[in-house]
Amino acid sequence: MLLEDKVAVIHGGGGSIGAATARAFAREGARLFLAGRSLPRLEAAASAARAEGASVDLAVVDAMDQDAVDRHADEVADAAGRIDIALNAVGFDHVQGLPIGETSLDAYLHPVTGYLRTNFVTAKAAARHMVAQGSGVILTISTPGARLTGNGLIGNAAQSAGLEGFSRALAGELGPSGVRVVCVRPHAMADASDLSYTGEMFGRMADAGGISRDEWFAALASTTLLGRLPTLDEVGEYFAFVASDRARSMTGVIVNVTAGALVD
Repeated sequence: MLLEDKVAVIHGGGGSIGAATARAFAREGARLFLAGRSLPRLEAAASAARAEGASVDLAVVDAMDQDAVDRHADEVADAAGRIDIALNAVGFDHVQGLPIGETSLDAYLHPVTGYLRTNFVTAKAAARHMVAQGSGVILTISTPGARLTGNGLIGNAAQSAGLEGFSRALAGELGPSGVRVVCVRPHAMADASDLSYTGEMFGRMADAGGISRDEWFAALASTTLLGRLPTLDEVGEYFAFVASDRARSMTGVIVNVTAGALVD
C-alpha cells in the first residue's frame, strides 16, 4: 500500500475533496486524523474511511485559527508520534462570474484572504513537526483560475495564483529539512456539486447564463482535451500518489489534474 503506516491530517476532512482523499488514503493504509467545523460531515467521512479499513480520529477545528490548529497538530503528534502528510482541503463559497464593476472589494478579497490564511495556518502547524522529524508532505489545492483569463475570475484567479506561489516558496524553504510541498490543481468536479459549496456557486453561474447546472458542467467539460471533467475519486487517488514515497522527488510543483483544460 502506498501510505502504509503514514499519519495523515486532513483539514476540511468532511468536505467533498477531503472526504474523497480520506477514502483514498484509507485504502492505501494511512492512519487518518480528520479536522473540520462540521461534526456530522466529519463523522460521515470517517465512516466511509473506516469502511476501507482505516483508523480515523476526528476533531472539530477552525482551520482559520492558528492556536486551535497548533493544538490539534500537537495532539496528533502526541497520539501518533509524527505527522507525515498534511492536506488542506478547506473550501468556502465565494463570488465568481461577476465583472469587476459588479464585484465589491470585500467579495474580491474574501477568497484571497480566506484561502491564503487557512493554508498558512495549517502549513505552519504541520511544518513545525515535519521539520523536527526531517520528513513530511504538505499538500495544497489550487484551481485552473490561476492560469485562466476571462470575465468573473478575478478573486478566484488571485487566490489560486497566490496559493500556488505560496506552495512553491514553501517548498524551497522546507526542502532542505526533507519536507515536500505539492499543490494539486483539479478542475471543477460535477460529482462534488451536491456535496459542497460549489453546487450553489456554480449554480449561480449557470443561472446567470440561463442554463441548468448540468448544462453548465457539460459546457465546461467540452473545453477540456478529454471532453470530461475530473472526478472526486480521481483527485483523491492523485493525492494519495503524490503523498507517497513513490513521488519522493516531487516538490515545488503544481500538479495539473484538469483533464486538459490547461496544457503545461
